[in-house]
Amino acid sequence: MKSDKDLYRQLRTLSADQLWNDEVPRFDRASPKERMERVAVIRAVGVVFSASGTTEQRDAARAWLRHLLQDPSEKIRRYAMAAMPKIGAGKNEEGALLSLLKTPVGEREKKSLGLALDKIGGEATLEAVTKTPGLLPQTEQKVRASIERRESPGSIRMDAALSNFDGLRIHLRCRNGLETIVRDEVQEYIEQNGKFRVLNVHSRCVAIEPAAPFSLADIYQLRCFATVGFVLGTARIASPTESIDALAALITSPMSQSLLRTFTEGSIRYRLDFIGKGHQRAAVRDVVNRAYAMCPEILNDPRLAPWAMDIHPATHGSSVELRPKFAPDPRLAYRTDDVAAASHPPLAACMARLAGRVDGETIWDPFCGSGLELIESALLGGVEKIIGTDTSPEAIVIAKANVAAAKLGTVQSHFACCDFHDYAKVEGLGRESVTLVITNPPMGRRIRVPNLRGMFADLFSVATAALKPGGRLVFPNPMRIEPRDASLKLEFQQIVDLGGFDCRLEMYRKPAR
Repeated sequence: MKSDKDLYRQLRTLSADQLWNDEVPRFDRASPKERMERVAVIRAVGVVFSASGTTEQRDAARAWLRHLLQDPSEKIRRYAMAAMPKIGAGKNEEGALLSLLKTPVGEREKKSLGLALDKIGGEATLEAVTKTPGLLPQTEQKVRASIERRESPGSIRMDAALSNFDGLRIHLRCRNGLETIVRDEVQEYIEQNGKFRVLNVHSRCVAIEPAAPFSLADIYQLRCFATVGFVLGTARIASPTESIDALAALITSPMSQSLLRTFTEGSIRYRLDFIGKGHQRAAVRDVVNRAYAMCPEILNDPRLAPWAMDIHPATHGSSVELRPKFAPDPRLAYRTDDVAAASHPPLAACMARLAGRVDGETIWDPFCGSGLELIESALLGGVEKIIGTDTSPEAIVIAKANVAAAKLGTVQSHFACCDFHDYAKVEGLGRESVTLVITNPPMGRRIRVPNLRGMFADLFSVATAALKPGGRLVFPNPMRIEPRDASLKLEFQQIVDLGGFDCRLEMYRKPAR
């Protein structure tokens, strides 16, 4: 006899017609013992009809599943409950599930019932569970969040100002090695508006605090950080119950509520993540249920929530941070498309800031990809012309579109599909023609490079020839390789995480005459 899993793997490969016309009738005709052996048919119906089948077949399948809710076998009923949400269950299915609450059910079936209602429940489910406190505690929050997501989805308010910020700490998180560049950008920004103070710098994080009322738009003037987190506090390690209570108390704290109410338009919904610890489903369930009991206004909802509550490991406990979830990041509205091996945007911004701002700049990116380094450099100001080359025609098209979307004003741009060795054939390029070469070359990981060492050696030689005296070369160097001659002088070197492997972010300068 095939196991449920083996039979399910076989059945899910069938077409909707085969499943509905052959396997479902076979299941219905079977004896009780044979039905139990072929219960995987129900699961297969849910999966196959979620992606195929006619409207009539789906309607019939939903009616069949509703009928199975009355089957004498608990296992069959539970399989029907699990299949219902997959094929677009509606009010009829919700009503059939709710009717089961009026009959005695075991804990296992009650759990399956709750999981199904979590996904398809609406106003009727919410009314039923709120009338009987403790009936399905997690379902109440999930259904309420689903209703709010549909009727008042919620969005982040960029321009609202937070005036109650006493004791608030803000973490600007970045990749390892970029902390000093992030800090320097913050320091420069502070000199201009004085809204923040730098507290300290540690691995992958620059901590700041507000010095005046501020908005998210103020923070997102900064371009070098990856994510921002508002620190709600640290829950000390204690017993499991005390830890759950402490985390829930931070999620619903007065500071959390003030931040969420100020910066949210519509319903307040968040996703809870234990950073670096995997899914932690049981812990998430316990914490969010406790938080909901403390403050029902703040809803846990892993689907399209505008906020994340990140639980970071900390000394003797766990730190809770509230993080806005933007899609896309408002700083990257210009990124209309991307290429497979494109730079991480904050890295591109950090590279541009490392290169510095020079009036009348002409910039060349030999491996331009989607154009991020060129755009981030131009956004700093002082740039007259940007030039991008790449061997990928697709990359050139995307880079042009992104530059157009960035609206760089009077900055001239030119792109050419060619190998960087042939730079002298490109309009605007030649010996001593540019003031900055900035690039994130292929590292041979996502794009195969036959002779990686030779490519980087040639990059040094080409940059030396193309740069004007006083010009700079900025790029991440994955190899222990230096220029062949002394025409370029190393001014900066820092080991940086490029997303799972370390490189040396370097800046060289060609000496002025």
